[in-house]
Formats: sequence, C-alpha cells, structure tokens
Amino acid sequence: MTLAAAPQVNTVNTGDTAWLLAATALVLLMTPGLALFYGGMVRTKSVLNMLMMSFVSIALVTVVWLAAGYSLAFGNDAFGGLIGGLGHAGMRGLGPGSVHGTVPTLLFATFQLTFAIITAALISGAVADRTNFSAWLVLVPVWALVVYVPVTHWVWGPGGWIANRLGALDFAGGLPVEITSGASGLALCLVLGPRLGFKRDAMRPHNLPMVMLGAGLLWFGWFGFNAGSALGANGLAAAAFLNTMAAGCTGLLGWLFVEHRRDGHPTTLGAASGAVAGLVAITPSCGTVSLLGALVVGLAAGVVCSSAVSWKFRLDYDDSLDVVGVHLVGGVIGTLLIGLFADKAMTGGAEGLLYGGGLAPLGRQLLAVVVVAVYAFAVTYGLGKLLDRAMGLRASEEQEHTGLDLTVHAETAYDHGVLGHGAPVSASVVPSAQKVERQA
Repeated sequence: MTLAAAPQVNTVNTGDTAWLLAATALVLLMTPGLALFYGGMVRTKSVLNMLMMSFVSIALVTVVWLAAGYSLAFGNDAFGGLIGGLGHAGMRGLGPGSVHGTVPTLLFATFQLTFAIITAALISGAVADRTNFSAWLVLVPVWALVVYVPVTHWVWGPGGWIANRLGALDFAGGLPVEITSGASGLALCLVLGPRLGFKRDAMRPHNLPMVMLGAGLLWFGWFGFNAGSALGANGLAAAAFLNTMAAGCTGLLGWLFVEHRRDGHPTTLGAASGAVAGLVAITPSCGTVSLLGALVVGLAAGVVCSSAVSWKFRLDYDDSLDVVGVHLVGGVIGTLLIGLFADKAMTGGAEGLLYGGGLAPLGRQLLAVVVVAVYAFAVTYGLGKLLDRAMGLRASEEQEHTGLDLTVHAETAYDHGVLGHGAPVSASVVPSAQKVERQA
C-alpha cells in the first residue's frame, strides 16, 4: 500500500484523523531536529546560518505548497502521469468537508506539506558554510516546485507513472524525499565548489551534544513520517512503526561496527549518523518489508553509508554534512532492497526476489531510482547554475572566512563577552558585520 492507494470511502474516521494529526506534528518537528543535527555539525562561526536555512524552509515551502504545490502533486493527473493539474491551486475547492480516504483532505495536504519542508531543508547540509543566504531564499521554493512536486506526483499522485505504470513501490518517501535531496545536494556541491580549506583544514563538529539531540528529535519524528504514511491508526501503521525502530537500531550498530574496525573508536557522531542512515533506508520500505527485512535494510545502510561518506575526499566534491553519503546512498539502498525483501503480508500482493517475486520487482525499483536521481540532479544543477549567474549562489570569500553568522545575520551563537584575545565585545561588531555584507 502506498499513499496514492488510500481508499476513497469519503467518510472521516476519527481515530485515523487523530493519529494523522499527531503524525503531522511529529514530521514538522523533524525540521527543527534537522536544524540542530546540522547546526551541531558545522563550525561555530556558521551555526546560526545553518539553523536558519532549515527554519526558513518551513515558511518558504509552505507558501508555495499552498499556492500550487499540493495541487500539482496530488491533483488529478494532467500530463500522462507527469504532473497534476491546478484545480486545487490556492487550496481552492477544499474545505472542512473534503475527505481523502478516511481523513480530511486538508489534513492530508498538511501532512504532505511537512514532507516537502524537510526535503528542501535536507539539501542545506550539502552546501553548509558557503551558500549565499539570499540565493537560498530563491532556490528553496523554486526547487520545491520543479523537483519535489513532480517526483511526488510520479510516486504518490493520482495517475503518477512510477506507481501506476511502472509499479515501483515506495511507502514513505525514498524517492521523493531521500533520493531527490541527496542527488540535488550533490548537484549544488558541484555548482558551488568546495569550502575554503576543504581537505586541508579541520572542519570538526562544534557541538556533538547538539548533534545527538537533533538525531533524537529526528528519530522521534520519523515515527510520524513512516507510520503516519499508513494514513490510519491500523496494523500497517504499527508494522511501519516497529520497522522504523528496528532499522534505526541496526543502522546505528552497523555504523559503529565499521568505525570500530576501521578507526578503533566508535564515536557519538557515528552513532547519530548510523541511526539516521538506518531511518533513511527504511523510509521507502517500512510498509513493504517484514521485521527481518527491516533489520537487514538498516544494517546494510549503516555499513555502506559509513563508507560512502568518505567518497567525497576521493572524488573531490565537498558534501559538507554528508547528505550524499547518507540520504542519497541510504535512499538508494532502501528503495532497491524492496525488490529483494517485499513481503506480500505487508504489500497485499507484491513480492521481492527472496520471497519468490523474481527479478522484475528489483528491475522496477532500479529504474525508478535511476530516473528520479538523474532528474533531480539535472534540474537542480541547471537551477543552481542559473542562480549563480543571476545573483551568486556562493557567499563571498570574506563572508565564508569570517563566518556567515556574523556577516549575514549580524549575530553570534555563543556570546561569552570577549572577542579575540580577551577584548570586550563592542556594539560596533554588528555594524561592521553589516558593512562586510554590503561590501560583498
């Protein structure tokens, strides 16, 4: 079962509605959790900028989703499975009496909005420490409309070609969330180029307790993300909930195992990253695989992603906070393994290779992964190049060197009352930061 397959019975079920209200709030909480997760991973001089990139995504994506995004993603198909129509632009025609399956349509639209928000925010981790904030304000809403919305329609929308023609499975967002954000992050990395001092200077996380707190909030919210995708308070939601828990745990353990064998030190950053990798991978498969499959999916993600995050040093792309290594690679793992572990007890019919379904399911999943990854990468790369020419996608060298917090936002995350070698902080710091930004 997928989101697009919600039964249209036109009767509100209060239990399903109550659960989806809670799940929607949980998914929204994931974006502030992501802000903390990413914020702890950057250096002190740009932590506020990192937080802002996530928080401003909430507002930007909400506006475009209500204006046109929901209608294009979930409106009646208009172009052969490629995009929906504008019949519900501005949420026209939808009121308290509108029903999607067993929940109010307005609630379903809001639930889907929270998915769109965090997907856009995820990209910020790939381009941390060096992005022009003004360009980010333009990039996010445009990207949401031209990348996230079409892919969502393909996977979950009425008549979407991936679900309805290809027959690939994605329960909670491996394709529209994880793979689009990872592929888009890679594209923007290439447009921007590496940070100053990449592969030369130490760029360690400045606050690991903040990273762990963010990871905990993400894990908490992920239960709404995955179990909420059942769109009801039912057995499928319970199974997705348990699979999410299991995969997060095996992802964490798998990452720590690799770290211990490779480096001799299991780290807190590794534990947080491994849990997130397992959660990423189980997202598309939580409603299609058994508990055994979930354990394997999480473990595979923890092991593979722990190695994938180092690819950037060999291939020379600066994915600041490992969006490519965790979200793209983890999303690919979770989506492909559906082709091996899909269980008809979960899907209601479709089976993976290991359950007697043959190679065809794996082929369908692979094709969906390739198309979505190529589309997201190509469109985002083109959009990034266009914005770079129009307004400069990268912050100035001076802003990057001094730190985006002070030069862009005229604030510092940690004000200890001294600056430099014991000199008291002066009110003139803020005007000087604004001057740097104007000169840039």
